[in-house]
Amino acid sequence: MTKTISRRSFLKITGGTTAGLSLAATLPDRFLLWAEEQGMLKATYTPTFCEICFWKCGVMAKTINGRVVKLEGNLAHAGSRGKLCGRGNGGAGLLYDPNRLKTPLINVGARGEGKYRKASWDEALNVVAEKMTKIKEKYGPESMALFTHGTPTDHFLPLIQAYGSQNVGMPSFAQCRGPRDVGLELTFGEGIGSPERVDLANSKVVVLLGSHLGENMHNSQVQDFCDGIARGAKLVVVDPRFSVAAGKAHTWLPIRPATDLALILAWINVIVSEGLYDKAYIDSYAVGFNELAAAVKEYTPDWAAVETDIPAGKIIETARLMAKNAPAVCVHPGRHATWHGDDVQRSRAIGILAALLGSWGREGGLYLATTASFPKGESKPFPTPARDALNLGPYPFAGGEGVTQVIRSATITGNPYPIKGWMVTGTNLMKAVPNQKETIEAIKKLDLLVVVDVMPFDTAMMADVILPECSYLERHDALAVGKGKSLTVSLRQPVVEPRFESKPGWWIAKELGKRLGLAEYFPWNTLEDKIKSQCAAWGVNYNELKQKGSLTVPNTSNPYITPLNQPTFKTKSGKIELASSELKEKGFDAVPRYTKHPQPPAGEFRLIYGRSAVHTFSRTTNNPELNELYSENEVWLNAKKAAELGISNGAKVRLENQDGAVSNAVRAKVTERIREDCVYLVHGFGTNSKELSRAFARGADDQGLITRFAVDPICGSTGMRVNFVRIKKEGLDA
Repeated sequence: MTKTISRRSFLKITGGTTAGLSLAATLPDRFLLWAEEQGMLKATYTPTFCEICFWKCGVMAKTINGRVVKLEGNLAHAGSRGKLCGRGNGGAGLLYDPNRLKTPLINVGARGEGKYRKASWDEALNVVAEKMTKIKEKYGPESMALFTHGTPTDHFLPLIQAYGSQNVGMPSFAQCRGPRDVGLELTFGEGIGSPERVDLANSKVVVLLGSHLGENMHNSQVQDFCDGIARGAKLVVVDPRFSVAAGKAHTWLPIRPATDLALILAWINVIVSEGLYDKAYIDSYAVGFNELAAAVKEYTPDWAAVETDIPAGKIIETARLMAKNAPAVCVHPGRHATWHGDDVQRSRAIGILAALLGSWGREGGLYLATTASFPKGESKPFPTPARDALNLGPYPFAGGEGVTQVIRSATITGNPYPIKGWMVTGTNLMKAVPNQKETIEAIKKLDLLVVVDVMPFDTAMMADVILPECSYLERHDALAVGKGKSLTVSLRQPVVEPRFESKPGWWIAKELGKRLGLAEYFPWNTLEDKIKSQCAAWGVNYNELKQKGSLTVPNTSNPYITPLNQPTFKTKSGKIELASSELKEKGFDAVPRYTKHPQPPAGEFRLIYGRSAVHTFSRTTNNPELNELYSENEVWLNAKKAAELGISNGAKVRLENQDGAVSNAVRAKVTERIREDCVYLVHGFGTNSKELSRAFARGADDQGLITRFAVDPICGSTGMRVNFVRIKKEGLDA
């Protein structure tokens, strides 16, 4: 039975009104909320934006007497529209996680041993600056590399460039969105953005190819997805697993893994051969149709049925469904696109299909980004590196975000020149980059590994120096400029003061800059000063932005093609390239060609992985609020295969991959909702960091089983769905 307390009892417990107010911040949130209801304490609301994931949703943070008691969506923000997902609601769990990094730490043992001593900020920053200076003097500034993700990039990328290095690796490119963005850029001259410009709310047909909307809980996109389905949109889900989205589908196509490109090419074959494409659109905006038509003749539905394990009739039916409802068809280009090593061409095929349907720049398809922008400010130019950057590798279409494994390889081999220092901010490389053994081998070769993070993740606990960044609720960050349907600008500002001895990323970068003789690249006292100057230059009312959290610039929306709003394609031809001239020049197929990939041997399963609606990779598995909702993953195993192996639902098993890597024990989820030839894990679990008391050794680490990867020769991204595993009952030999 829940016991209620009166106002008099509350005051007695807290020692009277004055003492009660001073102690209020240490009491449970329910007491603070109760005291607010009684009029004893006053709540304040501060707008900011979230970083539990990278959607940057607008947040209204409710605080009572200096404690964050609730997070709500900001109605003024285009990414949240007054709502937050489960992860966003759990943001205070990061703020108050007792396992947070609290003070600078300096390693006093072997790397990975986890032996640290506390240090002052002056000592820790001086150690980092001294080691970076020695690396620069001995090897050159290019021998220092930055690995980064999220808003810390805004601070540490300028720092490393001012230092003199262009060697930057972002897992968001090589391990996530890179091939998708490159594939669409080669087709349309631009990517699809983040958040993706998918007009789901107005779609008549939505096609998801391995995209787990509803589990991949990107706020505004899921809202639009739900609206579209509620309005009657037909949903086609292509996935070897019966996902949450598949449960809402008009048609679920349980495809054989690694054959998605065969299905897309067969769809294109049907639409071209039956004359179902948008002829006027193609004539106006595209080139290469004849070359495309000739190239896809061989990819018939009957051929694709053998490859994909999807009946030819279903392939024809779904192709005609799309054509009938075009252009209001959204073939979602996905987000995590690094699958099998031919991922740029798979993304190209998705783009080509969208073009044939006339859905690029059309209502219900893929809308155009606003052409409005804010003026670029002047800044001191960065020094020109003496040597070429390694981060793009031998890949002609690698993005400026860099290819992580190229930097890792150079660190191990010293070729073509040595990489001797890594700075890691906002990313956990041990859980993001495939082949963990190679990452550990590279780290052992370094003269310096410095990690800036909020939590003691696996990579942080291998660092020479750990610098504790405060959480997003305790800091300013760079203004977030949104270029969706309209031009928007959003402010992240502190909701509460930084806890412990943590510091904002901008302060850490600025202080390191001072010690490295680079203070002129940070010519402002605080980041808020810089933000105010930007707002003045942009004509944005800073006080209004501070009060509302997000502003939309009026009259900047023109998302659809009209006679007066014609699209611009920044390709070499100035048109949509159904056959890519740039790829042809570099020796690649101008039109995507199907590549047959190996299938798992008898007794083995392809390892596939995905997301939980309440977690963001490994970033949140220790979060007190989110861990309570989903504390460890489980392995999805087909019921027929489970019976053959004698594995019951909930039984503990281990996964062993083709190279002998073995997972932690994990519970089996025996289900009909997955094909017989694969198993599925939610990504991000099985941490090795003992400092994460809730997450340590809980669940299976899918990344530890991804010892092999297929590199896309076009952009250098790492296809990670190429590993096979056996299932071992816990306590028994294989």
